[in-house]
Amino acid sequence: MSARITVHVTPRSGRDSIAAGAGGVLQVRVTAPPDDGKANAAVCKVVAAALGVPKTSVSVVRGQTARTKTLEVSGLSAEDVEARLPR
Repeated sequence: MSARITVHVTPRSGRDSIAAGAGGVLQVRVTAPPDDGKANAAVCKVVAAALGVPKTSVSVVRGQTARTKTLEVSGLSAEDVEARLPR
């Protein structure tokens, strides 16, 4: 069981946060710079904390170098993800 979500990432933000965005895309802000995958790791960590799952359960499956990314969350259904994230 796994779910996929689309996020728009803002690296080098003042703080880590998740907010509802336009068109069902989550806005994820992380303090990490977009160097050597640091921002991707931070995004996975922030999303995992919001969902209450281990950070290893969240991975980037599309958009490794883009601001718009597709994340895969293993262990949760799409309904569980929708219920736990801001919309």
